[in-house]
Amino acid sequence: MENVLRPLIVVGGSVVITLLVGWLVDLLLRRADRRHHETPLWGLLRRCRIPLQLTLCTALLRGTYTHTRLELVKDHRTGIGQVLTLVLIGTSAWLMVRIATAVVDSLYARYAASTRDPARVRRVRTQVTLIQRVVTAVVATVAVGAMLLTFPAMRTFGTSMLASAGVLGIVAGIAAQSTLGNLFAGLQIAFGDMVRIGDTVVVDGEWGTIEEITLTFLAVRTWDERRITMPVSYFTSKPFENWSRGGAQMTGSVFFHLDHSAPVAAMREQLRDILGECAAWDGRNWSLAVTDSTPSTIQVRAVVTAKDADDIWTVRCAVREQLIGWLRDHHPYALPRIATAPAALPPGAEWPDPPRPTDEKPTGWDRSPRTGRG
Repeated sequence: MENVLRPLIVVGGSVVITLLVGWLVDLLLRRADRRHHETPLWGLLRRCRIPLQLTLCTALLRGTYTHTRLELVKDHRTGIGQVLTLVLIGTSAWLMVRIATAVVDSLYARYAASTRDPARVRRVRTQVTLIQRVVTAVVATVAVGAMLLTFPAMRTFGTSMLASAGVLGIVAGIAAQSTLGNLFAGLQIAFGDMVRIGDTVVVDGEWGTIEEITLTFLAVRTWDERRITMPVSYFTSKPFENWSRGGAQMTGSVFFHLDHSAPVAAMREQLRDILGECAAWDGRNWSLAVTDSTPSTIQVRAVVTAKDADDIWTVRCAVREQLIGWLRDHHPYALPRIATAPAALPPGAEWPDPPRPTDEKPTGWDRSPRTGRG
């Protein structure tokens, strides 16, 4: 009877204690979350319940499994202890990452709620994301190293490897030169404020938004929902356009090639009416002027503003479409035409009378037919 009750007490007691502690911690976190609405930390820490319970249960079993006095446990005592130790290290690392993530996310949420500058919020978000990835990588590396050191063979191997650490460091540095370069480039981007998550950039002729920044690569989401993945070192070694640096507000221009008779003043009034009905225009500035002329056309430029890159694209398209439609419907003579095509007269205009023929011969005019000789 004792051989049955003892394992049940050891295993069941560990599970009961784990569930009780997990429930109690979750209850305290819920109460703290209700009392302190100004910070989301306590609510975020509730995500640590599962790794906390696994760590606690594994620690209890690691310390009490020998008291079960089962033959199977006695025969495989070393192997079971080794497995429980590995699980304990892994769950502890998971718990540490969850706690660090909850703390960092809480600090970022409070900063974003109290800051009205979107550029600063994106900068902090980029730094927070990279810090989380660095912490995760460090904790995972330490956890894997601790797991390997639990094996006696790896301890001996590690001692011998320390003797040649200098040579191995040089070899590893040469082999991982590209990876280390991207790693330091990622840190430079995070704390140098070169590019941030949410920035609008133009890279290799592609317009898009920074969607993700890791320690080694960066993802750009284009306007047509494609993802361009690029090494982080690209942004520290090559030029690129950042439309969001210094503020997301933008100024855009729309060009029209028109006939010389185009009613520029009327176009200016029509542009004002179009912008007044366009929700994407931010109301900061607008203008319309003739910027160039050729023997056949003039170039008219309309300048508009918007709060970000998406809205400036919408405003430019609306101005281009509606102004061309207005010219087509009310002033068709202003649209550019081929020089050999018959021109349309402005409203109310008439063709001038053709000159009457006279008998006088212009100077140098000869009626004699040409023969093509001489």
